[in-house]
Amino acid sequence: MGEGETSSGIRENLLSCRKCSRLVGFRESCALRVPPRFREEVARHGFWARPVPAFGDPNAFLAIVGLAPAAFGANRTGRMFTGDRSGDFLYAALHRFGLASQGESRHREDGLALFGVFITAALRCAPPKNRPLPAELAACRPFLQADLASLSRLRVILALGGIAHEAVLAAWPGGCPRPKPKFGHGREHLLAGGVVLVDSYHVSQQNTFTGRLTAAAFDTILARCLQLAGEESHHGASRR
Repeated sequence: MGEGETSSGIRENLLSCRKCSRLVGFRESCALRVPPRFREEVARHGFWARPVPAFGDPNAFLAIVGLAPAAFGANRTGRMFTGDRSGDFLYAALHRFGLASQGESRHREDGLALFGVFITAALRCAPPKNRPLPAELAACRPFLQADLASLSRLRVILALGGIAHEAVLAAWPGGCPRPKPKFGHGREHLLAGGVVLVDSYHVSQQNTFTGRLTAAAFDTILARCLQLAGEESHHGASRR
């Protein structure tokens, strides 16, 4: 249960997408100015610099939706939340719950597999200063819609941050609930079809280094997601 995409056609459309000229220019320029700390890994594994596909278990009960690839994280490695501090935090937490085969994600060939979890994002290209434009989010929405629609066993969506929360509401096939749910850490929102949207602060370095989001607090969110999904908690043990 490793990498899963919605379909080969959608993946091809994603990987060849050049709709947003600002994003295309930025993602490709990053490959030309690799920081020294990444040069050895780039020499070994290359620099992705393309839209980043979703990653995880196609039979997932939990979808995690992030903001966008980091310039020298997923934009470099080609896998969601891979090669940066946000990924270090996220995959360590998933591993604690037995939802990931290992507690770190370094590159696409490192053997990482997810169990019951599928990771996608509101935007598939790294935006300058990590700030996507509304038109860019709208252009990328069909890929998020396709990802969510592909998960026939989906029961819970975990939105990391306000932009991901808004993206899920805009992409959900049953439409946005009324009144429109507001983002709030730990809040839960029932979507059409019985799927529950859970909000969390993003696992960004800005949040985790300042203590706004601690490992213990995120564990509480993950435990609640498992409870809502009707899945037994395997904190500290493998689900394989």
